[in-house]
Amino acid sequence: MLKISKVSRRFGSKTAVDDINIEIPAGQMVGIIGRSGAGKSTLLRMINRLIDVSDGTIEFEGKAVSSLKGQALRDWQRDCAMIFQQFNLVPRLDVITNVMLGRLNHRNTLLSLLRIFSEDEQLMALKALERLDIAQTATQWAQTLSGGQQQRVAIARALMQEPKILLADEPIASLDPRNAQIVMDALAEINEQQGITVITNLHTLDTARTYCERIIGMSQGRVVFDGTPDQLTTEVARELYGADGLAEAFSEAMTSTTLEAAKPRQKKKKHMAIVPGTAFAEASLPN
Repeated sequence: MLKISKVSRRFGSKTAVDDINIEIPAGQMVGIIGRSGAGKSTLLRMINRLIDVSDGTIEFEGKAVSSLKGQALRDWQRDCAMIFQQFNLVPRLDVITNVMLGRLNHRNTLLSLLRIFSEDEQLMALKALERLDIAQTATQWAQTLSGGQQQRVAIARALMQEPKILLADEPIASLDPRNAQIVMDALAEINEQQGITVITNLHTLDTARTYCERIIGMSQGRVVFDGTPDQLTTEVARELYGADGLAEAFSEAMTSTTLEAAKPRQKKKKHMAIVPGTAFAEASLPN
């Protein structure tokens, strides 16, 4: 269980995240949606401890990860892997070495600095690439790959950490619809087959509805919706995207990635935390 309690983050006089309260059970696939500047990326970066909270606590399995330091913090960042919009690969390293860099927090510093990897780690990296259908790129420089291929390499690298939670910060924002679907299919498969909790920031309503069993909507740093895809109505979307009262002007097509081949995932329902005051608190779960 990931528990976020009364968490806020301020940058000077600006409040980016404001008094967030969320509980995410193990194994959920959660989409966080909202306009740019809503606080989505800041929230993920606090969970991963790339930035610190200003107030509140973040706990995982009863441990206060928001106050970890030193080796304990490095262990948490190993268990809580992060995938970025811009891939963050090393362009002039080959693909398999980029993937094996995901093992750095599992090994001693000297071997990491020298980039000396065992046969088992090389085999593990190849299997991760095979799983994502890009094993044929293993010996290529990362910079020679397409955007969609680079994002799959980034996912393979994250899997090398053997994480308990996978955070994806706008993982398809720079991809075309076909590659966006491939990447989202990969994240969904990891969630279903390995039971890894996946939390992903998304701009697009159709993607969130298709892949996520739970959707959290943020606006101006606060959670204003927490519910199922069916409960994400056009009225709720209008509020999230700042078009409240402008029914004629708002269209969900503005957020579409046109994933025509994708179909909504069918998963068993899990416990879902209710946040008082959000749209979800006023709605009942569908039968």
